[in-house]
Formats: sequence, C-alpha cells, structure tokens
Amino acid sequence: MINTDDFSKRLQKVIKFYDESAASFAEKIGVQRSSISHILSGRNKPSLDFVLKVLSSYPEVELYWLLNGKGTFPKQKETVKINNPQPTIPDIPKRTSVNKEIDRIVIFYKDGTFKNYDES
Repeated sequence: MINTDDFSKRLQKVIKFYDESAASFAEKIGVQRSSISHILSGRNKPSLDFVLKVLSSYPEVELYWLLNGKGTFPKQKETVKINNPQPTIPDIPKRTSVNKEIDRIVIFYKDGTFKNYDES
C-alpha cells in the first residue's frame, strides 16, 4: 500500500528537481492541474495511470522510488560489465607462407559454443 504522504513528498521532489510548477508538471504529464493538487494535498491517492504518465514523461524517475521510496532519484545509469567480450578477428593474410588459402576460423568457447568466421 502506498503511503500517500510519502508519495506526495517524493512527487514534490520530482517537480522541484525539474524546476516545474504544479501546473506545468500537470501539463507535461497530461493530467488536470487539480489532479496534482489533490495528490499533493493527500486528498487523493495516485492512480496507476498517473504513475505511468510520470514515468513516461520523466524517465529519470524510478518506479520503486516513486511508489515506496526504495531506489534512487534521479535514476542512476547502469553500467554493464562484460565478462567475455567478443574477440576481434585479427587481419589474417589470405595466404600463408606456404601458399595455402585460409578457408575459415573457428573459435571454441569453454561453455561448448563456438563462433565460425568464414571469408564471406
């Protein structure tokens, strides 16, 4: 269950962060000004539609942070760590020193998969 007072404080934080007035915020997310006023005053609880409009208009807002205060605002960019980057194919001459043509190169991975590189 959403704590309406805490939600209201987080919504005010979003509005202040983007330097919006309640009216401009309402216009940007596509709701009436009175909807913002009622939610900020605690009179009404936010609807799912309201929350989704905030998230689509302000992608830096995290769903869980907005609903229950868990997470961060603004949203932190995730960094993806690649454990096994794809190898680059070195420039291999078309012929070896004994005048043989290379048909293909196959790289075998420890998980049993492989990548086949051919001339095409």
